[in-house]
Amino acid sequence: MFKKLSHSLALAIVLLSSSLFTASAFAHFQMVYTPDLLRDRGGLINLKMPFTHPADNGHVMTVDTPEQFYMIKKGKKTDLLDDVKSSTWTSAMNKGDSYEADVKLRGLGDYVFVMQMAPYLEASEDLYIQQITKTIINVGGLPTDWNTDFGLTAEIVPLTKPYAIYAGGTFTGVVKSHGKAVPFAEIEVEYVNHQPDMKNNRFSDQSNIDLPSDVFVTMTMYADANGTFTFGIPKAGHWGFAALGVGSETEHQGKELSQDAVIWVQAHEAISSKKVIPSKQ
Repeated sequence: MFKKLSHSLALAIVLLSSSLFTASAFAHFQMVYTPDLLRDRGGLINLKMPFTHPADNGHVMTVDTPEQFYMIKKGKKTDLLDDVKSSTWTSAMNKGDSYEADVKLRGLGDYVFVMQMAPYLEASEDLYIQQITKTIINVGGLPTDWNTDFGLTAEIVPLTKPYAIYAGGTFTGVVKSHGKAVPFAEIEVEYVNHQPDMKNNRFSDQSNIDLPSDVFVTMTMYADANGTFTFGIPKAGHWGFAALGVGSETEHQGKELSQDAVIWVQAHEAISSKKVIPSKQ
């Protein structure tokens, strides 16, 4: 009887592990991360670019060199692919290959960084994933390019400044492909719940919040008929939005290709500068 129970327990563990892995396979996020998306001044910044699961400190996937990496400021595009260098990123699950770049910000305005990763083979789903990621950094509070539609293959065009959101506020965007709205797009949402350690290229072991359930690791929503979606942001920090399979390319090396549009936003805590004086009873 003990052997039968042991076999049943082992089978249950295998099935549970398999289901958890399959669930996490849908939650890949290509990061283009720097701590502050709203800056008082320019200067040299470091951008970390792991392909990982930021909400649960999950697996870091190995991806080939990015196909594109560039910056747009006031309509001018600057190719930064030569500035990309290989690195590693450590999570609670593994240490994997990653990329990073050092970029100098000169002058006021919005700096739109776009990374198009190389297609990644997700073996568990027998398909390729290619994410086109936007991260928008503002210097000095002067808005310039943040809401521009760049006509990307897969793109989320923000209708809310992605660097000027209060915790408790909302973010609204439009899912597009080559400038055309994608109706009813499926969108995955993740919170960077483990603070990135920029010096040591790793996620913090300590989470920012305790998730009430596994369903909050990757949250799912859908755009409306016009490709528009709104998400309420309950916590300060970085949030990623990935619109799945919205790009025009659908095949790579004979397999299905999911071209996803990713954008990162940052919410800020409201800071009170006034002292609260208790009322007299």
